[in-house]
Amino acid sequence: MIWKKFSGETVKTPILEEVERAIVRETHNGYKLKVCIGTDSQVKGKIIDFATVIVLVREHHGGFMYINQDKSHLHMSIKERMLMEVQKSIETAYSVCDLLDLYDVALEVHADINTNPSFKSNKALNDAMGYILSMGFIFKAKPEAFASSTCADKMVH
Repeated sequence: MIWKKFSGETVKTPILEEVERAIVRETHNGYKLKVCIGTDSQVKGKIIDFATVIVLVREHHGGFMYINQDKSHLHMSIKERMLMEVQKSIETAYSVCDLLDLYDVALEVHADINTNPSFKSNKALNDAMGYILSMGFIFKAKPEAFASSTCADKMVH
């Protein structure tokens, strides 16, 4: 997996090392951190662009993120695509959760799924919520899911 900073710079070390270095640096500078992970996707013709983000939020002082982008050529329904986004977020959360526990950093998994039933993405809400909560992660959906609906969204549009 290739991770990048928001600037476009490629992260040269494994993402776990990069996140750990960031946690040590930011806590040393006096910030309380929270990590939010989310994925968004965009259908572009026969290709689906996915962007997964790891957002490190400094309490009351902004934040920064790491981005992984990939593409799929599979045809999928909106519900399948929403659940694929959730799966990518969970895989990422699972890969960093032990590190975050070690440093006592809170973790949230954000799903780009609307809680309003009039939106198409709502079809996946119960499945996504069950999937994320059953893995032991804190779940956020729109409008609170800024990691997926704002941060990752910028990378696929």
